[in-house]
Amino acid sequence: MESKYFSFEDHRVHYFEGGSGLPILMLHGVGPGTSIMGNFQPVLEPMAARFHIFAMDLIGFGNSDRKKTAPYFDADLWLRQALALIDKMPAGPIGIAGHSFGGALAMKLASRSDRIAKVMTSSSIGAPYKLNEALDRFWTIPADRAALRKSMERMVDSPAALTDAMIEGRWDLLAQPGYSDFFAEMFAPPRQRFIDAGVLTDEEIGGLKVGLLMLHGRNDQGCPAEQTTLKVAERVPTADVVLLGRCGHNLPRERSAAYLDAAFRFFAPHS
Repeated sequence: MESKYFSFEDHRVHYFEGGSGLPILMLHGVGPGTSIMGNFQPVLEPMAARFHIFAMDLIGFGNSDRKKTAPYFDADLWLRQALALIDKMPAGPIGIAGHSFGGALAMKLASRSDRIAKVMTSSSIGAPYKLNEALDRFWTIPADRAALRKSMERMVDSPAALTDAMIEGRWDLLAQPGYSDFFAEMFAPPRQRFIDAGVLTDEEIGGLKVGLLMLHGRNDQGCPAEQTTLKVAERVPTADVVLLGRCGHNLPRERSAAYLDAAFRFFAPHS
């Protein structure tokens, strides 16, 4: 995977590119210290062995620039950013794999671009539900590594799935000059509005004419499947849903083999 950048609306956007075959855009979720590597690191290289992967850090996250003016939580900006990268991808049909809030972005994009042939989500939001304590804590800036670990433990099925490398990777970003203040403003209460920003409108649901595979952990505390993926699937009759046992919110890391098996099967006919 090669680290690359492009310019978009006065921001420097970072993404990884690698592989050949069906072009697939990968979008991460949102939270203090989140990044494309933070969500997808174990599956990126295997995905690039089968497909042409474009794995992007949203503006404000990872190695992409921070947004220069508030509001820093800006779903419309991230949609435009994703469409800009899609324009740079090889001609023809593409797939999108989105995690958490990135799953909602992926479905919204599919209603806007006729280039998107298939969408696969993991632990996605997209339906209205009430902010819960686990997600509220996750979106709160941690004071130290111990607080970060405690908030992330609520997002996995077993604390054993939370490695020191995962903690350090997220803490390294939070510890960069100015980032704690940036994320504190981005995720300032009331945080219900961040869930609401990911809700699919009736128009977006009506525009979802593509293949849709939705993966979700049965034990996701922050984005419970019965309030998110299953609710979206009720409105999209063609959606296929897979619920994974012994899995919390961080599905591509907790159940990497199952994630890859689903992706290989789902996207392969177009590769």
